[in-house]
Amino acid sequence: MIRTKSAWSPVDPEDGLRILTSRFRGRGLATDRYDAWLPALGPSEELLRSYQQGAVAWPAYSRAYVKELLEDGPVDARCATIKNHGQKSLLRLLKTLARDRDVTILCVCGEDVKHCHRFTLAKLIASPRI
Repeated sequence: MIRTKSAWSPVDPEDGLRILTSRFRGRGLATDRYDAWLPALGPSEELLRSYQQGAVAWPAYSRAYVKELLEDGPVDARCATIKNHGQKSLLRLLKTLARDRDVTILCVCGEDVKHCHRFTLAKLIASPRI
């Protein structure tokens, strides 16, 4: 099962595998607050800043974030046969792990935020697209 949570919220045994998915780890965030940090699953710095500055509304930000996750990586141009295809391999890994155990997607946003990439990421992982 995929869950979402703020990295600052209390650690709960029901969280299972705790995956931090922000580009920035968060000032003062102790490494025992998460099991793995996958910054590649966070939104790009450019996209995040544009949203934080109000230049991009939430629906457009969420769509652009999913596009970033699914687009081919620069390494693909240098590989004739085996492609990276963006972050799809990490997304599929999390989807597979969540079939047998609890996986909690973390971000450094507060627990009370209404819009956070962790919600979009959890929805994408649960979707048939991945």
